[in-house]
Amino acid sequence: MTAPAPTGSVIGRYRWRICALLFLATTINYIDRNVFSFTMLDTTFRHQMLGIPLDQALTETDMAVFREKMSHLDAIFKYCYAFGFLLAGWMIDRLGVRRGYGTGITVWSAAAVGHGLVHSAFGMGWARGLLGIGEACNFPAAIKTVSEWFPKKERSFATGIFNAGANVGIILTAIFVPFIIAHLGWRASFIITGGVGVFVLFWWLAVYHKPHEHPKVSPAELAHIQQDGPPEPDKPVKWRELIRYKPTWAFATAKFMTDAVWWFYLTWLPTFFNSNPAFETKLDLKEVGLPFLIIYIISDLGSIFFGWLATKFIGMGWSINKARKVTMLICALCVVPIVFASLTSSIAVAIALIALATAAHQGWSANLFTTVSDQFPRRAVGSVVGLGGLAGGLGGALLAANVGAIINTGGYVPLFLIAGSAYLIALLIMHTLAPRLALVELRHA
Repeated sequence: MTAPAPTGSVIGRYRWRICALLFLATTINYIDRNVFSFTMLDTTFRHQMLGIPLDQALTETDMAVFREKMSHLDAIFKYCYAFGFLLAGWMIDRLGVRRGYGTGITVWSAAAVGHGLVHSAFGMGWARGLLGIGEACNFPAAIKTVSEWFPKKERSFATGIFNAGANVGIILTAIFVPFIIAHLGWRASFIITGGVGVFVLFWWLAVYHKPHEHPKVSPAELAHIQQDGPPEPDKPVKWRELIRYKPTWAFATAKFMTDAVWWFYLTWLPTFFNSNPAFETKLDLKEVGLPFLIIYIISDLGSIFFGWLATKFIGMGWSINKARKVTMLICALCVVPIVFASLTSSIAVAIALIALATAAHQGWSANLFTTVSDQFPRRAVGSVVGLGGLAGGLGGALLAANVGAIINTGGYVPLFLIAGSAYLIALLIMHTLAPRLALVELRHA
């Protein structure tokens, strides 16, 4: 029987340094994937992706073609990201977090730099695909790291903190990328941001070891980390076994339905603020950064707040099942008003509604990810997250491939209707498949 964890100030805090490193890696991950959405507003980029001379003005027909091409490029990224999740989950559960995460950071950083070296939409497609494969490592590795370094009662809060790196990455992209594009061109925006990943790679390899192997983890902190039970053997679990369990499908279905919404925000919000016909005024590349600062600062707070809220409910004596699902229900309800963002003529109102929805999404995501470590042994976490990531990526790719056509024919209203309803439907399906977030006993040890 596991001894109770020590209490009070004697418990060390090195695990939070590991969480900070996950936060930094997630920040870089989101910078690299989000540069593309800002370059889509650059006139030179548009001409080069269409193969049209720079001195030739773009017609509305050209722009309709451009939107559909960008939809297809976005879909390539998401399809590769989806299947990259399978590879990432498999690799991390077999190689371990240290080497697996290091490999992912290397691949996505090289791919990010590669974006700045291509000269056509065809070449951009290859770069987007490789980026998707590499970036898929981030969440399986980070969730497994949290499961190794934190007891269950702290996991949603830790996940909320590192998940907030996604919003910080978007904020930093909104601050710096328009400036880089304006002064150095769109190619430099990819090359500079992609190169930052090298720093994170070396820091990760220098710092990361498992808690029981780490020289800077005190016995008191190790006992605190392992209060739910000692480390399990690193024997991987096969996918064909995991897909037998309803909790796997509950997680995957929720990812399929809601990741698509998040991907839509990341890629198309700059274009939305630039071209939504309902707005009285529209924003260009130099002006679009401010809404992103507001939206994703609030979104960051939402990630941390809703991660903390579930932890608070558990501390009040609620079951993990009730705490997670009530928190996710609150998040789902906060997304519903986003439908009106596509109808209002006020950019300020649209920003407020989108900020509320993105904050709720991040809180939803933090708790959804944590349900995996609530229900599965540590040795299966990477693979389950990988399967869910596959589903999420496929959902995102399915929507992404059609966004350009939807905007060209029906505007933004249908897209925001999808966003407003997806979370409540996903939670209903998830609760039907996994009415209790109980630990799964794997049939094959």
